[in-house]
Parts: sequence; C-alpha cells; structure tokens
Amino acid sequence: MKESEGRLSIDDVMASLPHRYPFLLVDRILTLEPGKFIRGLKNVTINEPFFQGHFPGCPIMPGVLMLEAMAQTGIIFAKATEPDGLKDKLLLFAGMDEVRFRRPVVPGDQLIMELTLVKRKASLWKMEGKASVEGEVAAEAMLMAAIYNKSKGTV
Repeated sequence: MKESEGRLSIDDVMASLPHRYPFLLVDRILTLEPGKFIRGLKNVTINEPFFQGHFPGCPIMPGVLMLEAMAQTGIIFAKATEPDGLKDKLLLFAGMDEVRFRRPVVPGDQLIMELTLVKRKASLWKMEGKASVEGEVAAEAMLMAAIYNKSKGTV
C-alpha cells in the first residue's frame, strides 16, 4: 500500500479492498494514521445504481450504504495498521451499535467517512465511525469487524 502523507489514491483503495463497482464505496483516503484514525471520501453522483429506486424523484443514499462506506474505510484502516497480519484476509461486519442517521445524503454530496480505533482484540476490531457532508453529520455508529475464517465459514 502506497502512502503519501497519509493519502491513498483510488488505485491504493482498490488494492486494499475486494469490493468493485457498483459496491466500491470509497474513492480516496484523505488522512491515514495507522493504529489511530482514517478519513475517506465518497463522491456521491446521480449515476449511482441505487438512486434508480431510492427514491425516484427524490434520490437519497440509503443509510445502510453510508454504513458500508464507513466499514470499507475501516477495512483500509485495519489493513494499513496491520499490513502483514491482514494481508489476503477478509474482514466482515461483526456488529453495529449506536447507529444514528442525522441527514440525507444526495447526489452531488461528498461523503466524508471518519473512523477512530476504539479497541483491537485478537481478530475483532471496534471503531467509532462518523460520515458527514460539509461538516454536518449524516450518520454515526460503533462498527465492529472480524477476520473471516473461510475454511470454517465463521468470523
């Protein structure tokens, strides 16, 4: 993973995540402090496939996709924090607490995802997440991720 003053390009993002269009929800990493904090960006455009049905005539980004964007940013953070230990490993949602949606996100918005490490224990990561538009909180949650054990089918 290339780092230039804590910033990662879309190429670096794609090297860290298994997700691809239309489910890749991180365009760039703006700030990265391994072990502490990450700030990522998602440009929300009218071309997003979910806007066709959510909602016709009043496009609003689904809240679950804001959470997914935060989770993807968290995966990049975890892999930057432990590049050797998480290489070729898949991290999955293990839980979400204290989820709140504060404002709608619409085409033309830039969604900024910020995650701070709360706790790291064995294969479990807990992060405090916030997604905002122009400094106004759109969603917030405590997110948990765990390493997926493909051979056992468990986290």
